[in-house]
Order: sequence, then C-alpha cells, then structure tokens
Amino acid sequence: MPEYFIFRLFFANISLQILNQQTRKIMTKKIFLLIFITILTVTFSLSAKEKSISPKKFKSTDIGNPEISGESEIDDKSVTITAGGADIWGKQDEFRFVYLEQSGDFDFAARIESLTDPHLYTKAGLMARENLSDNCRHIYFQVFPNNNPRNKNNGGYEFQFRQENDGEMKAIYPAKYDGVPEFPVNFPNTWIRLKRSGNVFSGYYSADGKNWKVYTTHSLDLPSKIYIGLAVTSHNTKKKVTAVFRDLTLEH
Repeated sequence: MPEYFIFRLFFANISLQILNQQTRKIMTKKIFLLIFITILTVTFSLSAKEKSISPKKFKSTDIGNPEISGESEIDDKSVTITAGGADIWGKQDEFRFVYLEQSGDFDFAARIESLTDPHLYTKAGLMARENLSDNCRHIYFQVFPNNNPRNKNNGGYEFQFRQENDGEMKAIYPAKYDGVPEFPVNFPNTWIRLKRSGNVFSGYYSADGKNWKVYTTHSLDLPSKIYIGLAVTSHNTKKKVTAVFRDLTLEH
C-alpha cells in the first residue's frame, strides 16, 4: 500500500512539473506579445507626433512688391496671414509667403479655418516654390473664399503652376464645373494637402482631414531643395486679405 501512494505521489509531482513548464511557456509568450504590442504602440505614437509640425519653424516674407505689405502671426497652433498683392498668376507674383526649406519628397497638409474675401479671386493655399523670386517655377494648390462660379470652376479649390521661369501660370480645373461642386470649400473645415513624390506633385481635398480625395497631379522638374509653405494673395491691391491656417502636418 505505501508503494502505491509513493507511486501516485511521484507521477503527480512529474505532472505538476510538466504543467508548470507549460504554464511558464504560455506566460513567457504572453509577456513577449505584450512587449511587442507596447513597442508598436510607442512607435506609431512617435510617428504621429513627428508628423505634426510647429508653425514656429516657418519664416515669413512678401514675394514681389505688393502695394500693401503683408504680416504673419505665428504661434504654436496656428498661422494667421494678412496679405496684399495683385495676384499669384501671369508672369509675376505678389503675395505673403510663410515658408521653410524642404529637401526631397514631402506630404504637407493644413486646415484653412477662415479666409476673407476682398476679391472673387482671393487665394490661400499650399505652395512648393523653386526660390523666393517673384517669377520662378512653382506649384500652388489653393482655395478661394467661397464656391461662387469662376472660370471653369464652380468649387473653391484650384491647382495652379508655373512651368518655366518668367512664364505664364496655368491652372488645372475640375473635370466638371456645373451642378454640385466636386471640391467645395467649407470653412472652418477646409482641408488642403500637397504631396511631392520625385517630380510629381499631387493636390488633395478633404472635408474632415481624414478622408482625402485627389484633385489632380502634375509633373514639374524642380530641384530637390525648394521652399514649401502657406501662400496668400488678396487680388485686390487696395484691400488686405486675412487667412487662418491650423493643424499643419508635414511628413518627409
């Protein structure tokens, strides 16, 4: 009889050891999985933080020689631009530019909270510019103050560019410009985005900053190092325009 109990106790001890080993393996796997998930969470959190950019990193200047000088108020969360300027169009530009130097590809976005309307063709938007002269090559994805009908456009967005230095600017209009606007402005929720991939520039529209729709793409052979930023022009040489930008993000 004692041998029987000793036999049962011996195998019970072995079973317990095996169970403990299996438990330790399961717990070890769970711990490693928890560490892996934590690392991923921290990584994505850091990426999100790196995507946002402080407006205070930007500089500001007038381009061209506007009759009314522009001003820029920049804080941690917003950029308020007051600008004069005849236009960003034709062979020469007059506007206020809040900018930084950028090399290589980028993905730049902002929310335009408000835009006053001293003229039907008042403009505010995102620009990629070869230099700070008034007639250089550039890409300009911009909005108007409202969705009133304009030349080949019944919405508030427009993509413009100057292909050659001292050349005439051109515009890419929506495919349809009658009926309900495909790309309407809706302040304060007017989101705009400009992306560079090589020499291909893409403009994006959004009503919420999450769901983006391509407005158009255009190829322009700009150098790797250029100036990108916020560009605002009154189009009325006697009156100022004020534009407020928020939620700036930049990936590169």
